[in-house]
This record gives sequence, C-alpha cells and structure tokens, in this order.
Amino acid sequence: MNKTLSTVSLAALLAASSTFSGIAAAEQTIYLGGYGGSFERLLKEKILPPFEKENDAKIVYVPGNSTDTLAKLQAQKSKQELDVVFLDDGPMFQAIDFGFCDTVKDAAIFDDIYDIAKMGTDKAVGTGFVVTGLAYNKDMFAKNGWSAPASWQDLTDSKYKGKLVVPPINNTYGLHALIMMARLNGGGEKNIEPGFKSFVDQVGPNVLAYEPSSGKMSELFQNGEIALSVWGSGRLKSLADTGFPGGFVYPKEGGVALMVATCPVVDSDVPELAQRLLQHFLKPQYQTLLAQTVGFGPTNKKTVLPQDLGEKLPYGPERINALNAVDWTLINPKRGEWTKLWTRRVER
Repeated sequence: MNKTLSTVSLAALLAASSTFSGIAAAEQTIYLGGYGGSFERLLKEKILPPFEKENDAKIVYVPGNSTDTLAKLQAQKSKQELDVVFLDDGPMFQAIDFGFCDTVKDAAIFDDIYDIAKMGTDKAVGTGFVVTGLAYNKDMFAKNGWSAPASWQDLTDSKYKGKLVVPPINNTYGLHALIMMARLNGGGEKNIEPGFKSFVDQVGPNVLAYEPSSGKMSELFQNGEIALSVWGSGRLKSLADTGFPGGFVYPKEGGVALMVATCPVVDSDVPELAQRLLQHFLKPQYQTLLAQTVGFGPTNKKTVLPQDLGEKLPYGPERINALNAVDWTLINPKRGEWTKLWTRRVER
C-alpha cells in the first residue's frame, strides 16, 4: 500500500512538474532595443503590456539612441541578443547593409502603411514620421513684421543674420538641410557640392551657431536668441507643448522625412514573436499614442488623430505624399567624407 501510494505520488509529482515546466516554457522573452526618455516610458506603460498579455511574453527593454543600439548590434554580431530594434532611418540602412536585419514577413497590416514608410526594402518598416523643416518663433516674427518662412531658400535671407541656427551634419536635421540646399542648386546626394557652396556663401553668414543639441536649441528659442532654425516636427511640438509660441513650416519644396524605423534582428531565438511585435507597433491605437506622446506622425494610413494634433504633425496623405525622401544608400558611404568637408569649410 505504501509502495503504491509512493508510486502514485511520484507519478503525480512528475506530472505536476511537467505541467509547471510547460507553463514556464510558454512565456517567451523578447529583447527590444529602442530610444530612452518619454519614448521608453510610453512603451513600457501603455504599448508593450498589451502585447505581453496577448502573446504570453516578457519584453526586456534595452534603451539607447540609434548610435548606441547600432553599436550593440555590431558588438553582438556573432550572437545577437536583441530581437527587435528601433533606429532612425540612416542608422537603420547601415544595420541593413551590415546584415543585422531579418526579412519582414508580409502581413495584412502592411497594406495600410504609406509607401514611403516601406523604405524601399523588405528588411525594415517605418513606425513613425518625423519631418525636418523650419521651426520659428511666432512672436519674434510678428514683432519684426516678418511673414512666416515658406521655403528652404529662406535660410539665405540676410534678415535672419545672427538669428538662425542649423544643426551640423552629424545630426540628421543638418544633413537634410545640406541635401535640400544642394537640390535647390542643381545637385543632390550624387553631387553635394552645390549644397556646400550654398552654406559657405549664403546660409553660413546668417548662422549664429551650428548646434546639435535639441536641449540647447530649445534654450536658444526660449531666451529669444534665435528666430529660425532647421529642426524636427516632433522637437518643435515638444517645445510648443510647454507654451512656447513656436511654429513649424513644411517648406514649399517639401519637408524631409526622417523615419523612425523598426526591424527584426537576424538569428533571433523568437523570430515569430519578433515579427508580431513589429506589426503591433503599426496598429492604429498605438500609432495614436506615439503621435500624442512623442510627436511621431502615423505611418498607418488608417490612424485617425484629433484635428489639433494632426495639424502639428506629418499626418494625412497630402502632407505625407509631399515629403522628400533621401537616399541613404548613397549618403552613408559618403557621410564621413562630407563631415570632414563640413568641419573644414562650413564650421571653420
């Protein structure tokens, strides 16, 4: 009797142990690399928990800017730990070139994504739009009797002398400005010299500083030291949300799309989960949260934003279809050389 009980008890224990092991094994862990700050808080508080619940998964968030995350991918190339990453579009194309991004599997939700957000590749997808354009101080413009800026060519107007800031070209906003000035003067990514000449001869004399820090840019605006800058739509929205009388202009030649992109990482041990997480970020309800909190324009055409928010962001077919895209496959191999030229010729 005791032996029988012992055998039954052992069998029950093994069965229970097997059941618990199965439950433990069911929860998969996915490592997500993405931006810090308000973006990280939004994802952890509102966007990731529903995915974890729906997929019986645990997400480990690894914060860092695009340069940091790309460096992690490079350091771990023999055995990747990250499964999905957020990167700005320039670094994302570098990640693709280095072979770090897996193929994005087709799914119904991609039918709702703007073509420009598909980025001409099957290795990544745009999760949010930021636009490089012209930010300005409405009060300062009104005080001086100036009309709102309307064109990239306004950067050459001498009335802004000492009241203009442009980021350097190791910052994407500054790089976009250089390319647009090149395009306005007969060049472009394949012939950047007209852009350099424009900055040396026309834009540069108006520039107070080539400032890379968004915090410092905000400070210069708030202190009334500058009237105009080349900046991002999301950055200006954040500043305007504090009560600053800022305006953002999509120049008549078009703003420049700066894509916040996502890719599944190669050799992930949870590849299907990685694909589902990428699709999760594209759902309209989460696109809306990204717009409200961090100022990303939705890449999903079915996302509906309140009118007052939509007016501040790259939103809707009219604005999205007017955006300029840059060719990172041409830019990335040349960027180091251009940066040296910029330092020598423009910021000398």
